[in-house]
Amino acid sequence: MKNIQFIILTVLCATFAFSQQTPAPKQNKTIAIMGGTAHIGNGEQIKNSLIIFKDGKIETVVDATTVKLDISNMEVINANGKHVYPGFIVPNSTLGLVEIDAVRATNDDDEIGGIIPHVRSLIAYNAESKIVESMRPNGVLLGQITPRGGRISGTSSIVQFDAWNWEDAAVKTDDGIHMNWPSSFTRGRRWLGEDPGLKLNEKYSEQVAEVTSFFNETKAYAEGKKSLVNLPYKATQGLFDGSKKLYIHVDNEKGIIDAIHFAKDNKVKYMVIVGGAETYKVADLLKQNNIAVLLQRVHSRPDNEDDDYDLPFKMAKLLVDKGVLVALEPSGQMERMNSRNLPFYAGTTVAHGLSKEQALQLITSNTAKILGIDKDYGTLESGKSATLFISEGDALDMRTNQLTHVFIDGRSISLETHQTELWHRYEDKFNSKQ
Repeated sequence: MKNIQFIILTVLCATFAFSQQTPAPKQNKTIAIMGGTAHIGNGEQIKNSLIIFKDGKIETVVDATTVKLDISNMEVINANGKHVYPGFIVPNSTLGLVEIDAVRATNDDDEIGGIIPHVRSLIAYNAESKIVESMRPNGVLLGQITPRGGRISGTSSIVQFDAWNWEDAAVKTDDGIHMNWPSSFTRGRRWLGEDPGLKLNEKYSEQVAEVTSFFNETKAYAEGKKSLVNLPYKATQGLFDGSKKLYIHVDNEKGIIDAIHFAKDNKVKYMVIVGGAETYKVADLLKQNNIAVLLQRVHSRPDNEDDDYDLPFKMAKLLVDKGVLVALEPSGQMERMNSRNLPFYAGTTVAHGLSKEQALQLITSNTAKILGIDKDYGTLESGKSATLFISEGDALDMRTNQLTHVFIDGRSISLETHQTELWHRYEDKFNSKQ
């Protein structure tokens, strides 16, 4: 019996040691951050700031050089020489939907079916994912959880990264529907003896017609009597009244143009281009139609042989200069790992033309505007959520982005993760041999 109890206790201790951190309790005392350089997230900066937040909301953001306030009854954090940022937001991510790529039972990002707008990614979100936990030490505190696969993949939602379950995590539910626009080109199937090079997609018109037919049916459903509920049709109704956005994943110039006309013809109120490898070619059209872009991963190679070698690095600059609303997204190979690198993608755009405050907007205020959560998140402003962090240095530089404090809705968040636990474990092992 004692042996059994010992085994159970050992298993419980091991599970606790490597489980996710318990979500933080609600803020119960007013907190003041003194002396840090505040990067507001809207292009502004305050060198010697005073930030006060209470009950999860920011009450004051001022220049401490010119404004004096009584903070004697508050918990004071000295941030002299440090930097304060709004929490970074990662869009178009499968965080919490996949834990281990090689273990199919942990993959829940792609549902069966080709046109399934009614499938909600939120209910599959695992708030206790160890991968999600590893985002926080880099300042990535919120994300848009997005389904994959099919022509219409489903509906995304926005969550914060410190919660017991998906209900607690939800910041904005069912914010938009994601569509994979047909490609104008395909590659030959080498395994069938075909030339692996690019060729025109002969089924392009047919595939576009399929999506057009579905949208015609959804509009007819909206206008008709609903004796029976059709879940796919019902899920799309928010696209026409503006309560949802249509995120169209498309890269090539022709596809982008066709997608814009498709959205206009079907009276979709808000549309966003996701990926957009060739959006720089149609920047004027995007600006004219007030279409935002969630731009493909910065750390990638050019798609075409005649592209500039640094095109992915300077793409954000090209679009910002044209007045297009741009945010950065991490999709591609190893996208969940790359979600953690979001601030360093923004840092790369600084080396290719943008200012640091402009680059910061690509992962804070711009993202919040595109996702429709800018009323509460994205900037350090009075009345908004106290979702922010303090860094020892420049948060867009991996050499200096060392976080000391993190807050989500005013709650003080642990920076310990499965990775830091392993680091300490093997550091102790190494030091014990010295």
